[in-house]
This record gives sequence, C-alpha cells and structure tokens, in this order.
Amino acid sequence: MTTLETTDTSVLARLLEDRWSCRGFSDRPVPRQVIEQVLDLARLSPSWCNTQPWHLVVTDGAGTERFRKALSEQASGADLTPDFPFPDRYSGVYQDRRRECGLQLYESVGVAKGDRAASAKQAALNFEFFGAPHTAVVTTSADLGVYGAVDCGLYVQTFLLAAQSLGLGAIPQAAFAAHSPFIRDFFDLPEDRLVVCGISFGYPDHDHAANGFRTRRASVGDTFAWVDR
Repeated sequence: MTTLETTDTSVLARLLEDRWSCRGFSDRPVPRQVIEQVLDLARLSPSWCNTQPWHLVVTDGAGTERFRKALSEQASGADLTPDFPFPDRYSGVYQDRRRECGLQLYESVGVAKGDRAASAKQAALNFEFFGAPHTAVVTTSADLGVYGAVDCGLYVQTFLLAAQSLGLGAIPQAAFAAHSPFIRDFFDLPEDRLVVCGISFGYPDHDHAANGFRTRRASVGDTFAWVDR
C-alpha cells in the first residue's frame, strides 16, 4: 500500500468514525459558500446508470424558520403519509439496535424510561430541526421507484461525510418523509418528485446533552459471509 493510499484510507476512516447524528446546533448560520462546498462534493455520488436522481431544496435564514414553523404545526396532528412505505415492524437485532439508540438518546437528555410525554416532546424536536439553521429536503424521480431512493441514500451518505469534513453537524431524518405531500405542496414541488428524507445541518453545539452519546456498530464479521467454493 502506498503512502497516498494509507493517507486516503485514514482520512476516510476518521470521517466515518467521527461522524454522528447531531441533535443540537448552534444558531450560527453556515456561509453559503460552505454549503455549496458540501453540495459540490455530494453531487459526485454514484448512481445506477449515472441517473443522478437526487434534487434538494435547501433552506436558509427566514426560509428555515418558515419551514420549521409550518412543519411543526403539520406534524402535531397529521397522519403519516410517506411516499415510500416505512418499515412494517422492527424485530430481532434490528429492534435491539433501535431500542439501544433510543435509550441512549433519552438517557442523555434526561427522559426517564416510560415517560411518554417527555419522549413525545423529544420526538417533536425532529420537526424543529433540533435547532439547526439549515435543512435539505432530498427528493427523487417517481419514475425510478425504490432504486432512485437507494441512489439518494448514497447521496445522503456523501453529503454527511462532506459536512463532517467541513466541521458541520448533520442528521438525516426520515421524519420529514412522513409528511411528503405537505412538503411537496409547501415547496411547490412537482408531483413526480418523491420525498426520500430530510437533513438538518449547521454548526454543532458540542455541549448539548443530545450530542453526548455515540451509537455502536456491528462487528465486521456480522456484516458479511465468505463464499469461496
């Protein structure tokens, strides 16, 4: 392995290991040129047949505040209407991992186990973007179906790593997709643009209690199986 390859790998490993889902932000806005750097890196993401199906709506300043207020009001009593069906259920190891993450979050912010009112209040912060000064709504072409959404998932990962490399905090949020028709109408998006997820981002507040924990990852041996004969 060359020195360059070693350096490249160490940088990638550091970005992957250090990235976390930020749930507490400074109110300091991110300069547009920095946001455009993130977007310029994210557009290099791979996609099936190079379709590049992603398109984003990025909010800033008064645009974020108007969206924050509207989505919070919408989410307070509306039914869930995602463009792509949410999981039918979580079971086995997937439920275990989901529960562990939730318990870590609640413990960090002082929500007692079984306190449904407090946990609902914490969940509602999704629609306040955890105080982030910016959001990005990620959409795909309806004609490409689930594979357009898969490609957007690759884009979101590149966006998150690009943001991390520039000192930003970010969190991908399926919660946005729960109100897809509302978001489409709010931003006057065409009917053939399906909402995949949102991303709230900005400068992280490292002292915020919700940013004080890190989730675990499965061991590499649990993620693959060799076939050698």
